[in-house]
Amino acid sequence: MSADSSSPPTHPVGEYLINGDKTESPLLPNNPTSGFKMNHMMMRIQDPARSLHFYVDLLGMRTVFTMNAGPFTIYYLGYPQTPEHQQDLTKFGEDTLANLVHTLGLLELYHIHGTENEPAGLYSTGNQPPNLGLGHLGFTVPDVPKTLEYLRSNGVEIEKDLGVATRESIPLSRWEAQRGIGLGAVHPAYKKIFEQIAFVKDPDGYTIELVPQNMK
Repeated sequence: MSADSSSPPTHPVGEYLINGDKTESPLLPNNPTSGFKMNHMMMRIQDPARSLHFYVDLLGMRTVFTMNAGPFTIYYLGYPQTPEHQQDLTKFGEDTLANLVHTLGLLELYHIHGTENEPAGLYSTGNQPPNLGLGHLGFTVPDVPKTLEYLRSNGVEIEKDLGVATRESIPLSRWEAQRGIGLGAVHPAYKKIFEQIAFVKDPDGYTIELVPQNMK
C-alpha cells in the first residue's frame, strides 16, 4: 500500500467502499504483524470519582483493575461479556487480567496525581484548536433514544441529539470551517446514518458517540 500523503485519494461521495481502495495485501501467517490486536485506549482524566461515575455507573463498564503507579493511578475498564462475568465481577476482573493482552475494547483512564487541583479543562479533547486530533470514543447501544433520555436525566451534556445531521453538527471544528476545510453538504447516504447517532460529553469534555446496534 503506497502512502503518498501529498496526494490524498479522491473517493466517490456517500458510498461504502469495502476494503477501501483495495490496495492492501492479504494478512498471511508469516506477516510481521500477524497476531496484532487493538487492545485498549488511554485517556487522561482529572477527577477519577467523576469519570468512574460516568463510565461505570452511567455507561455500564466495570473495573478490571486499578493500580497506583506512584505519580499516577490507572483504571482499566471493560464490559463483562458473559452472564458469569456479569454476575461475578471478581471472576470478571481475575479472568480479564489473566488474559489482558488478548482482550479487546478496554479503556484505560489515567489520572496523574494532583491534576484534580488544576482548573477544569486541563486536557485537550482533540476537537478544539490548536490541539486537534482525537475525535471521539464510540459505544454501540441497543436503544439510542432511551440511552440519551437516561444520560440526560443524569446531567450528562448532549452534544448532538438524534435527528440532527447538519454540516455544523459533524465533528469538525469552527477552526477548520473558517479555513475552508471540510466544507460542503452532508451526503444523503451519510445523513441517514448520522441522524441515528448521538454525541454526549464525558466529565472531561471528551466526545462519546452513541451508535444504535440495529442501524436502520
